[in-house]
Amino acid sequence: MTDPILPSPWDLQEDKLHADCRIFEVRKQTLRRRSDGVEGDFYVLNTNDWVNVLALTSEDELVLVRQFRYGSKEFSLEPPGGVVEKGEDPMVAGLRELQEETGYVGENAELLGIVRPNAAILSNRCHVILVRNVKKTALLNFDQHEELVTELFPVRELKERVRAGEITHSIGLNSILMLLLKLDL
Repeated sequence: MTDPILPSPWDLQEDKLHADCRIFEVRKQTLRRRSDGVEGDFYVLNTNDWVNVLALTSEDELVLVRQFRYGSKEFSLEPPGGVVEKGEDPMVAGLRELQEETGYVGENAELLGIVRPNAAILSNRCHVILVRNVKKTALLNFDQHEELVTELFPVRELKERVRAGEITHSIGLNSILMLLLKLDL
């Protein structure tokens, strides 16, 4: 297999804070394309990394949460997850978010992969964590602006839920794909 031909990279020329929006900052960046010197201004959102947790019960059910999403003004069915605090290990963050949002705890956590939520405008990553044999043993501990409902879905039904358009959150879909590949389904 031959190496792919790549487009020309762009070099950062200038980087300025455009807006500080509490959970992210908007940076105005000027970049120059190496091949021909073309310059452009681009806006990039800097925010913490995120984590998505694929929590499986001993009965092969996936723990999902349904919550209102402010951007879409719709309810979203997705894996539990959230922000990885600065300096926090993504595995620790995933287990914390799982417990806070669903009351479930588990064992044998493993990193399935890391994805870029939207590389066009976001600088962060999302860590996809698999936790097996989860059990509901803890109390819920929502953040101030959270209200979630926990739902269990048999893993064998996930493809149909996606086909039916019940799961539309893009990072959640990435995570579910990683789970299906891991389980060879």
